[in-house]
Amino acid sequence: MSPRDQAHPAKILVTKIGLDGHDRGSRVVSAFLRDAGMEVLYTPPWQEISQVIRLAEEEDVDVIGISSLATDHLLVPKLMKALKKAGLADVPVIVGGIVPDEDEKKLKKAGVRHVFHPGASREEIVSGVAALAAESRAAKEKDMLV
Repeated sequence: MSPRDQAHPAKILVTKIGLDGHDRGSRVVSAFLRDAGMEVLYTPPWQEISQVIRLAEEEDVDVIGISSLATDHLLVPKLMKALKKAGLADVPVIVGGIVPDEDEKKLKKAGVRHVFHPGASREEIVSGVAALAAESRAAKEKDMLV
């Protein structure tokens, strides 16, 4: 099932935490996801973790995408802890950008679902995000029935 086939489009938050202002990649990925029929909430750079949590709660997002060109991905474990504290631990988090292998291991240990590296194709990104969004939606629907 493609994202366009869904009754309600997947809702993806694309953001940058910390002080990294390089947002070209996150803007391109946001366009990919919108073109695929997803609803994208794009924030400008320099978001605080508390702002990301608030937006994720208010907008009931299916996936949170963090873009990192510098070392701001090192803040993601703090984001994961804050999501858990806010009751949003089930919202999948993905990271895209330049992430060294040793840092990728740390991110996955913290609960990040996927890391997209530069050079990932449009199809890889869209299909990966769509799969996580569908999984997230199904879990939310299951919780509502219980």
